[in-house]
Amino acid sequence: MTVLEKIRAAGQAGQLLPSAVENLTAWLDAALPSWAAASIDELVASGAWNELNDRFYRYLEFGTGGMRGRTIGVVATRAETGQPGPQGTPEHPAIGSNMMNDFTVVRATTGLYRYVHGHLAKTGRYDAPKLVIAHDVRHFSRHFCELAASTWSRLGGVAFIFDAPRSTPQLSFSVRWLKAHCGVVITASHNPPHDNGFKAYFEDGAQVVAPHDQGIIDEVNAVPLTELGVFLTLDLARVITLGRPADDAYLTVAAQAALDTAIFKRGKFKVVFTNIHGTGGIASVPLLAHAGVSVTEVLEQVAFDPRFPTVKSPNPENAEALTLAVALAERNGAELVLATDPDGDRMGCAVRNREGRMVLLTGNQIGALLADYRLAKSKELGWIPRDGSPHAAIIKTFVTTPLQDAIGRGHGVKVINTLTGFKWIAAKMRGYEQHLKDVLLTQEGLALDYDALPLASRARLHGRLGTFFVFGTEESYGYLPNDFVRDKDANAACLMCAELCAWVKSRGLTVPEQLDALYVKHGYFLEGVINIYYEGAPGAAKIRRILDTYRTNPPAAFGDVRVVKFEDFGRQVIKDADGEVIPKQDLYVVTLANGYTYAGRGSGTEPKMKFYIFAQAKVSGAAELPAVKAQVKDELARLKALIETDAKARAEG
Repeated sequence: MTVLEKIRAAGQAGQLLPSAVENLTAWLDAALPSWAAASIDELVASGAWNELNDRFYRYLEFGTGGMRGRTIGVVATRAETGQPGPQGTPEHPAIGSNMMNDFTVVRATTGLYRYVHGHLAKTGRYDAPKLVIAHDVRHFSRHFCELAASTWSRLGGVAFIFDAPRSTPQLSFSVRWLKAHCGVVITASHNPPHDNGFKAYFEDGAQVVAPHDQGIIDEVNAVPLTELGVFLTLDLARVITLGRPADDAYLTVAAQAALDTAIFKRGKFKVVFTNIHGTGGIASVPLLAHAGVSVTEVLEQVAFDPRFPTVKSPNPENAEALTLAVALAERNGAELVLATDPDGDRMGCAVRNREGRMVLLTGNQIGALLADYRLAKSKELGWIPRDGSPHAAIIKTFVTTPLQDAIGRGHGVKVINTLTGFKWIAAKMRGYEQHLKDVLLTQEGLALDYDALPLASRARLHGRLGTFFVFGTEESYGYLPNDFVRDKDANAACLMCAELCAWVKSRGLTVPEQLDALYVKHGYFLEGVINIYYEGAPGAAKIRRILDTYRTNPPAAFGDVRVVKFEDFGRQVIKDADGEVIPKQDLYVVTLANGYTYAGRGSGTEPKMKFYIFAQAKVSGAAELPAVKAQVKDELARLKALIETDAKARAEG
């Protein structure tokens, strides 16, 4: 039998899904490169039907933020492996409609170009679409970056790339700095080494939101497989490589994350930093050193390496990823450990407690400490009135600790809750920027160049006419100090965190003691997370069952704790603190009779169902805090187990 006959027979026998048979047939008809055809032949010959199902059961979904998936198969073929690179990168990315490879990158780039070109025409702009691309250190990241740039320029656009890996926040800034129409980052953030991705940004430097997101998705989905082959050969003749001025421009704005650099001069402050083999050290280390921080890097993790060989996962959320950094801090007496993920947008940290041990902080704890400090400091600087103002706001996601809501209320500012993902925080910033421009033009006849406006001037104008963005955060270790950048920024976060810790030290406290002071003032808050992973096509169906049954049959109780409120963000009209309607999403927020809440959603970047649980209790004084912590911890663990058991039962139907 021919390869195609074997595929059809496997479909008839139920070994291949109908969609996999359909997509495989289309790909075999598309005159594939020899290595790609040989890879399919090898998988068919070995009867690797599960692998073929996962690779071909769908087209890699280009969602509202882009796409992310495997670029190295679970079963890697000899044709793909070929002659691996020095760091183990196969010669070719894995073939498949559901894989991150040359075909899906060209398809995504083509769809993005066609949407941007059409959008410019509709708005009366006929200049060539300008795209900026950055990439991290992952397998094929440089190749995908150059392939996307080549495709863009061959379609008629202007493409800018960096000479080496750069962080996601630098891409966000560079889109605005170059006045480009869109941007792309080739990254899979902190996913496993076999993954890579394609994140799309619009002209405001933020990831795309409505109406552009769906428009781009439609254009990407409309690109036929038969149009991709002509772009598979690189042509970089017209691609522009960015130089030192691009780095200097970003570092200049990132440095403004520090509100009081003099704090570092009042006493030596030692930091251990690790980029976990990623892009973080490119900007984070210069920013810290220039501010006056004594920085020691973890040498074993400095080098770019797509295998991330010293960690189980390159995720600063995980304690294991900071093991080497913490050990170094113990040896050299550093007071703070900072770690960034591969694309430099997430930051984790460890701090020294009163007993002298290094302890890790959660993303919720870091965000709460930074929010309180930056609000207080903004008042000292005169950017916010001492009693607060409805014209100042911190922005967080619904799945970030409600401790920050309490902190915002305590400071007398607005707290805006958004959907999960920093793009929604950026969308609020874009709205505030546009409102200020409109008001100034209407009331004062002033056409404002917002990007040229210093931070203090932004605070003054927004405080008089709009809403001043003080700080943005999400629980997954993402923080943003101002609106020069429109995505979470681990480089700026390192500087913010160092300043916070130096300030706490200057007051004779430890960071855990400062956190306890917030608990005594606002109440004790503890968070828990449930991640339920389901791989491949069967896993996607299980996640869908959980989401669907929550909507049709929401939970009524967990043990002896009743559900008193159920919010379905996909069906109900829910507004934020500005009175703006929250876009529809499969997000559920459940309130329990004991005052605890939790949120459930399917991850947009990984094959998992995620639940965020929020516990809280009143605290009458510092002496009571240890007992309250223990009680809340026990109750949270009990509820967490019940919620997870219920979700797994729903997944199985």
